[in-house]
Amino acid sequence: MKIPKRIANTLINALKGGVVPRIGLPYITVGREQEINALLRDVEIIADGGASFRFISGKYGSGKSFLLQTIRNYVMDKNFVVVDADLSPERRLQGTKGQGLATYRELIQNMSTKTRPEGGALPLVLDKWISGVQSSVAMETGLDFSSEEFTRLVQQKIFAVINDLNGLVHGFDFARLLTLYYQAFLDGDEETKAKVVRWFRGEYATKTEAKQELGVNVIITDDDWYEYIKIFAAFLKNAGYAGMLVLIDELVNIYKIPNSITRQYNYEKILTMYNDTLQGKAKYFGIIMCGTPQCIEDTRRGIYSYEALRSRLTEGRFSSGNTRDMLAPIIKLSPLTNEEMLILVEKLADIHAQLFGYEQRLTQDDLICFIQIEYSRVGTNSHITPREIIRDFIELLDILYQNPKLKVAELMNSESFSYAKTPLEEQAADALGEYAEFTL
Repeated sequence: MKIPKRIANTLINALKGGVVPRIGLPYITVGREQEINALLRDVEIIADGGASFRFISGKYGSGKSFLLQTIRNYVMDKNFVVVDADLSPERRLQGTKGQGLATYRELIQNMSTKTRPEGGALPLVLDKWISGVQSSVAMETGLDFSSEEFTRLVQQKIFAVINDLNGLVHGFDFARLLTLYYQAFLDGDEETKAKVVRWFRGEYATKTEAKQELGVNVIITDDDWYEYIKIFAAFLKNAGYAGMLVLIDELVNIYKIPNSITRQYNYEKILTMYNDTLQGKAKYFGIIMCGTPQCIEDTRRGIYSYEALRSRLTEGRFSSGNTRDMLAPIIKLSPLTNEEMLILVEKLADIHAQLFGYEQRLTQDDLICFIQIEYSRVGTNSHITPREIIRDFIELLDILYQNPKLKVAELMNSESFSYAKTPLEEQAADALGEYAEFTL
């Protein structure tokens, strides 16, 4: 397979650094067929006017973020708008110091479409909406863009979209800002357009500031940001997109909140989102949240500590490791098989050789030997993750590339590689060292 050098470089550098690249994922996607099919079924439901909510559960490095980015790229190709954010101590779903609003700002800042996959697509979406209406009217009527009748018909279509939003919570305010943007678009007033975009991004700190600059006495806040996300979904459908997908990663940062009441408020916000999607209160709208098994299933601090969520999300009696329910609210990532990891490292070896322009030295037997060594270490059956194996393999490729005289077998059978400690072994060694120091 031939891969553009820019994409190959991004893939190798990102994977070696332990992060998920935003481009080139189809070149290295292996396994996860059941999980991807389940999420793609949700995408079809969203495109038909429904809504969906999924949790993806997996330990660190198991491929949660990779799966998110794979779905993200797919739905953008299907004319969806995607917004994504990683939670952090400063970004939560609910907070008293702007943490919820900070998450909203991150989501809107990362708004992406097929033509703007890197984010920052909001101005493009708004301009495309108005230009699309103008083109539609021109094709239907044949009128000149400068005629008064053309302007009147365009305004009718614009206001029809705006009126559809008035029935939603905060829809009137949203529609009012869209009207301001449309008028600024007609007048060529770039300053007012920028101010409206700033309002949509939630960047006005006070109502007074918004009143002075835009004449509106309302701003997006910690308490109502999620309502505006739902309005965006309705607007985007009217603007010609297939729907909206919200991706939220690092749920563990809610689990880490020390104050139990604050955690409960965040879990209550998740419950609101969950109920909205499953009860049909939202349309053309999907949410996927990612977290570790502990941050979801811990009944003391995790999502399961909130009884209303635990009763909705807990598996039934018929699910087991061999018979997973892929239609359940929580998709639990199973480890990649040895065969799937072998295919993955084979792809990476090919990409690395193309990037640096050398003839591939690793044989199939070398790749098999590498996988065997990785999985033969203590504790790997339950603790090793694709992230660790990938980083080891790219490091191996880098060393072989920089030392062409070094033999593959010599390096892989060396003590430094064959006996490198897994995270479990390192923890055990640290604990043993602490115990020895204590006894002395």
